[in-house]
Amino acid sequence: MVSNFHLPPVGFGPGSQPEEGETLDYMKLPEGMRTYSAHMPDVGDAGAVAPALALIAEVSAAAAQAASGSGAVFDLNGMDKASRDLIAETMGQGEVSIRIRGIPALSVQESVFAGVWSVAGAGIDGIEVAPIPEAAISRAFEPYRAARGPSHPRQPGVVNAQAILAELADKSAAYAGGAPHVINLTLLPHTPEDLMWLDAALGEGSVTILSRGYGNCRITATALPHVWRVQFFNSMDTLILDTFEVTRIPEVALAAPEDLTDSAERMLEVLEAIR
Repeated sequence: MVSNFHLPPVGFGPGSQPEEGETLDYMKLPEGMRTYSAHMPDVGDAGAVAPALALIAEVSAAAAQAASGSGAVFDLNGMDKASRDLIAETMGQGEVSIRIRGIPALSVQESVFAGVWSVAGAGIDGIEVAPIPEAAISRAFEPYRAARGPSHPRQPGVVNAQAILAELADKSAAYAGGAPHVINLTLLPHTPEDLMWLDAALGEGSVTILSRGYGNCRITATALPHVWRVQFFNSMDTLILDTFEVTRIPEVALAAPEDLTDSAERMLEVLEAIR
């Protein structure tokens, strides 16, 4: 879901050069790259895991339907251990992981089937089939670290940050769907102090998305509605593209319709092999 970007490496963004006494807590980027390879679980008695097989068939049907826009949620609470283990083995771990902070805190992991997500939290154990789980959108801009806004004191070295914030605030207030508005920091002159000031002024929302593909991508919601920080890293964990996007959710985080269709077909193949 993430493509390589061949741009000259530039300095890291906010958090890489914290002010004295200030530490920003970022999720560690995943290392390496995963690609799909068919895994056929070894099932001795299909009858013993009938609930799992039935659920996988339902998830496959939901993935085919989600390709045209409608998602589905499946609750795994109460499922017997053998069936639960088979589902976990079949689903595996794919390219994208999501942390959703707040109440309830959620840990989301895409399976090896794009658009099929394991969602876990207090009292929550389920599978969601969708381009991206609904909570990653609905809870994104709940402040985890409050935005200090344009009144945040400007330290020496802050040059262009206030103009960037004004543009983001204007586009955020006017956003009504449609194409994203992108500010490419990689191509704009800025100082480390600019980035630190922007980080404090924008705050941080409740959602962080990490995606691994031909490179790594970190997507962080700010506390300003519709404003996301999207950063691409190469295999050496060097920042190569740094942007803000004003959008519902960055497209790079979404499973495409063709991915969901492919996931539906591959799950059926796994079922046929097990049965």
